Amino acid sequence: MSFNMLYPHYILDENGEPVPEYDLHVWSKWFEEHDRRVALDMVNGYRVSTVFLSIDHNFGVEGKPILWETMIFGGSDGDECYCERYSSLHDAQEGHKRIVEKLQSGELGLY
Repeated sequence: MSFNMLYPHYILDENGEPVPEYDLHVWSKWFEEHDRRVALDMVNGYRVSTVFLSIDHNFGVEGKPILWETMIFGGSDGDECYCERYSSLHDAQEGHKRIVEKLQSGELGLY
């Protein structure tokens, strides 16, 4: 069994729901042609970005695939400062909103 059979890549169907894609050529074409960004905000010099990862970051551990991620970039070096991952679009949207609010209030302590 190939790596792709154990850990499929994912694409979004016409309803925005993730579906496994075992054909690497189909997946790579989809990956190149679709906007995977869920949300992007600038807050106090930090960039908050939430995207559909399209590769399961649960890496075979029991449970739902982890397919979305919110990251904060910025600070003195512009590198990644913070990261959260999610198993649903709804959780990713809510997580993005929550992280923006925490960053605005200084709750994350990145200043």
